[in-house]
Amino acid sequence: MKHIAILLLFISLILPVRAQSPTPLAWYSDKPQKHEVRAVWLTTIGGIDWPHTYNTYLQKEELRQTLDQLKAAGINTILLQTRVRATTIYPSALEPWDGCLSGIPGSAPGYDALRFCIDECHRRGMELHAWVVTIPVGKWNALGCKQLRKRFPKLIKRIGDEGYMDPESAQTADYLANICREITRTYDIDGIHLDYIRYPENWRIKVSRSQGRQHITRIVQSIHKAVKAEKPWVKLSCAPIGKHDDLLRYRSGGWNARSTVCQDAQQWLKKGLMDMLFPMMYFRDNNFFPFAIDWQEHSYGRIVVPGLGIYFLDPSEGHWSLKDITRQLYVLRELGMGHCYFRSQFLTRNIQGLYDFCKKFDATPALIPPMSWTGVGAPTPPSSLKLSGTLLNWTGAEDRSDSPYLLYNIYASHHFPVDTQDPANLVCTRLMANELHVPALPGLNYAVTACNRYGMESKAAQLYRSFQTKADDDFYVRTSDIQYSDGKTLYLPPKPVTLDADYIIIETLIGQQVAFRNYRAAIDVSFLPNGIYALRSLGRKGRNHRIGYFSIYRR
Repeated sequence: MKHIAILLLFISLILPVRAQSPTPLAWYSDKPQKHEVRAVWLTTIGGIDWPHTYNTYLQKEELRQTLDQLKAAGINTILLQTRVRATTIYPSALEPWDGCLSGIPGSAPGYDALRFCIDECHRRGMELHAWVVTIPVGKWNALGCKQLRKRFPKLIKRIGDEGYMDPESAQTADYLANICREITRTYDIDGIHLDYIRYPENWRIKVSRSQGRQHITRIVQSIHKAVKAEKPWVKLSCAPIGKHDDLLRYRSGGWNARSTVCQDAQQWLKKGLMDMLFPMMYFRDNNFFPFAIDWQEHSYGRIVVPGLGIYFLDPSEGHWSLKDITRQLYVLRELGMGHCYFRSQFLTRNIQGLYDFCKKFDATPALIPPMSWTGVGAPTPPSSLKLSGTLLNWTGAEDRSDSPYLLYNIYASHHFPVDTQDPANLVCTRLMANELHVPALPGLNYAVTACNRYGMESKAAQLYRSFQTKADDDFYVRTSDIQYSDGKTLYLPPKPVTLDADYIIIETLIGQQVAFRNYRAAIDVSFLPNGIYALRSLGRKGRNHRIGYFSIYRR
């Protein structure tokens, strides 16, 4: 508590004066964490984040490109808007298709967008949480609202032109639990993320605030029971109002979760009804920092990830500067809380250089914090780890939980044993296979751990390679068959006349393309985060060949 009080004092008195640039202050540590949620809300309503076309092929390509961008910025968790307004982006037995995919509400787009996104996220080692909008059901005469009104005439209340499920009706709790059960049972999701699980701000609450909290908590209890009965490893989270309640020294300005809209979110953590919270902290300065600390102090061992209002960086939305966000990121890392961006497009558009900053701030991968409160143990370590040429493979570990399958994390270092607690050594996370093509660089050692769907990680299987190479430079690039200079530019050998190669492709070790360049003698690699990469050539006939590997390491 003393540490938190001192930190708050520094934030309120020193930080506004000294933080004039997106560089960290001397008393902050911006060292990346091994376990840290780095999330983004990916909105589908009206296609404002995705999709921007009704063409199925282009939709898929756009999503792949967006996920590649987010992965390159260190994002490891996608909150995908799945139930939009009593409409869905998957084939539901309970509600109609949303119109964002096909252009026509109720019309199928020809593919299952939720399943597609899950597969693409898992292929990139990212978690996918199904974002479910709960109480609002859209315009009164829109398809989703009309169908609900027809089935449950007394359940939907009208406020202006909008329809809302009655939070005081037991039927609301049952219905929303069925929605979440359907998603959890049918899909290999990593989480259910509840939005708007509260009274609408324009609802005239006639019961006491205590009774109102009981009504909202009843909905949460029903959903929790439904989700955990299906798959106990699926994380349940919500996005409460950013200020939980008034604090002793700082008032919430009449807009808070607990007293205004009856979201008793901190109690949901304490009672085990929520695994994670993503409070919508779209504020600055003393409207942000004291309330972030309050969330951290009342996390009860669970995961709290403040949502940042990066949309205010857009001149059409607000008047924030980049330093407003970077200050928040440094403080949240100091508090060990992670970060979530609202919303995807404001990050990938690189407004005010935010995307460039995030690629450096989150330059090394991070694992999702484990669900240690469940009491589930870790798997046994992998065994028979070996490197044959460039193929690193191992025998699968043994899991003792009800997790459906195991995932693997790959570490690499020029030191032995590989320190698996150092995030700088992480090169691949949440791999679903038992093998990976890696660089067979002199002196590079490898370690592999297994983790179950609860995030519990095993001890490491270590691979020792006797020839050691010491790195003396602060920034270096190592290659197998490629020359290098100062680490900012990668110099390729002269192209043989027999090599049909017009282009160069840079990929991660799991095959994710991160750069595509014309074949030239020098290639800029300064934009790449730490990691090990494969280099491929691409010719006029579409043939490509692996021509080497290189690693980037910043200390």
